[in-house]
Amino acid sequence: MSIDQRACEVTTLLERIAVRHAPAVFASSLGAEDMVLTDLVARHGLPIAIFTLDTGRLPAETHELIDRVREHYSLPIEVYCPDARALEAYALVHGVNGFYRSRELRERCCAIRKAAPLARALAKRGAWITGQRRAQSVTRRNLAVEEFDTVHDLPKFNPLADWTELEVWAYIRANDVPTNALHGRGYPSIGCAPCTRAIQPGEDIRAGRWWWEHPEHRECGLNRPQLDIAVKLAREGAVS
Repeated sequence: MSIDQRACEVTTLLERIAVRHAPAVFASSLGAEDMVLTDLVARHGLPIAIFTLDTGRLPAETHELIDRVREHYSLPIEVYCPDARALEAYALVHGVNGFYRSRELRERCCAIRKAAPLARALAKRGAWITGQRRAQSVTRRNLAVEEFDTVHDLPKFNPLADWTELEVWAYIRANDVPTNALHGRGYPSIGCAPCTRAIQPGEDIRAGRWWWEHPEHRECGLNRPQLDIAVKLAREGAVS
């Protein structure tokens, strides 16, 4: 199947989501996959809002891309930030880079910087869309195109779930889609600056994310484990 046909399938799904689950929203981390979906939303004028999470630790290249996307597509990009008081409390007890010391502290950092802002971004939405793919990591091998997010009580869609990395970049090249400059420096997956490194030849494409942890634990703050932690923290009213 050609990349145009693959894109047509995704566009049809996005159109269905926009109609049946309004107001739908797309959670973008500005990665290559997210830029494919951004291009499709803009190209077809789909009524799907786009937001991103500014964790406070993003690389400068990611901030630059946010501005480029707004200018290139003339689209508003909503930006959600973590609660300053929660960050201060975490840093006071664990230090700014406490996440390096244990998986629990890393997940708490992700909960504060990503999952809690995500919960605000998804409030009163009809569905949310991600750019996740099954081939990205061992934690996503069983990723479905359509799921139900029990934490936020709304449908969740992963339109590129069965796309390959080659297909993602074929679409980007064919449509002159803007991308993060770090991709050209060995970063196939980009998150917070202190938690992301370039990968070596032959490594898994997400090997540069939380590289000090076991592969089965390397999942980002937009997904279930950290969402559960964020909900727990909110109920406890504590971050220590």
